[in-house]
Amino acid sequence: MNAYERLDAWVDAHFDEEVGFLQQLVRVPTDTPPGNNAPHAERTAELLAAMGLRAEKHPVPDWALKEYGLKSITNLIVRRRFGAGGKTIALNAHGDVVPPGEGWTHDPYGGEVVEGKLYGRASAVSKSDFATYTFALRALEALGLPLKGSVELHFTYDEEFGGELGPGWLLNNGLTKPDLLIAAGFSYQVVTAHNGCLQMEVTLHGLASHAAYPETGIDALQAATKLLTALYEHNGVLRGRRSKVEGITHPYLNVGRIEGGTNTNVVPGKVVLRLDRRMIPEEDAAEVEAEVRSLIERSVAASPGVRVEIKRLLLAHSLKPQAANQPLVDALQRHGRAVFGEAIPTSGTPLYTDVRLYGALGIPCVIYGAGPRTVLESNAKRADEHLVLEDLRRATKVVARTLHDLLA
Repeated sequence: MNAYERLDAWVDAHFDEEVGFLQQLVRVPTDTPPGNNAPHAERTAELLAAMGLRAEKHPVPDWALKEYGLKSITNLIVRRRFGAGGKTIALNAHGDVVPPGEGWTHDPYGGEVVEGKLYGRASAVSKSDFATYTFALRALEALGLPLKGSVELHFTYDEEFGGELGPGWLLNNGLTKPDLLIAAGFSYQVVTAHNGCLQMEVTLHGLASHAAYPETGIDALQAATKLLTALYEHNGVLRGRRSKVEGITHPYLNVGRIEGGTNTNVVPGKVVLRLDRRMIPEEDAAEVEAEVRSLIERSVAASPGVRVEIKRLLLAHSLKPQAANQPLVDALQRHGRAVFGEAIPTSGTPLYTDVRLYGALGIPCVIYGAGPRTVLESNAKRADEHLVLEDLRRATKVVARTLHDLLA
């Protein structure tokens, strides 16, 4: 057998163990919020140690957690050095995930396997790639080949809040500086670019008064309705800004949360909106923020007596296409075709991810891992999230083969 066949055979022989590893990860909740994720990191480190992989633990201090409203984060790094020279390839997946919500027909923390699918919150996004990357590394180790370079596993816990306390913490504190990165994704495409995201909180201050005497108050909700109209009308402009990246269409603005008023018989004196502005890779984040702020201020100015406060909650830059990631793309596409029996295209995604933090430092990166063709197919962030186990098996083989090529 050649090296690829030996890697494939090792993955097949240890696949039940890989599934069991993923089940153990799913059974430890990582709902964010509240973001009490250090226990999952501790359990992951225990499971890795049992496989002979020592995980460095890098806890995020309380002062940093407080700013984000999170309870605990311990990020993990596993470093495996092969021969001298060569590149350091990092594999990053995040363990934090949104709460399960309602409507499940399977235990969201059960890791139940039914008809070839493993069910549970984060089974697809992205505890699945804790398993993909761990077992791809183990397969590579088992061959004992004369390779050059290093592999690092980065298991982090802050994707849902932007990543600054996950990969951002490891990178900004000099704990890692890889030459190449593969981050958690889905098996049927290699993602090479993604949208950015600006999230803002807008507070409109009027003057509360009794509804029987509305002329004595200043209605913040009326001002908010004018603002909502202006914001959603702006989407007509944004639809005309087309991205040249396959898989990404145009920017979009969404208002996801509204709070206001004190009682039915009171003129609302305060209304709070939270909005999300997706940015295509071609856009400049500073220009986008200035445009949104100007739009808000002009709209509110049409409501006399209303004062506006604008607070940035998140600014996640887009991941722009990179020429330097071509070795990663070529290897993943080559082995994806061999293992899956079909062409694996490159594309962008309208999501934003932690990967941008590596890309911002000039680290060539791609998004690839276990999972279906689309987020919707996996029910990620919805009830009955699941992973097709055959996708996990094949993605593990593709990643193991790719690591072999990059370190050979």
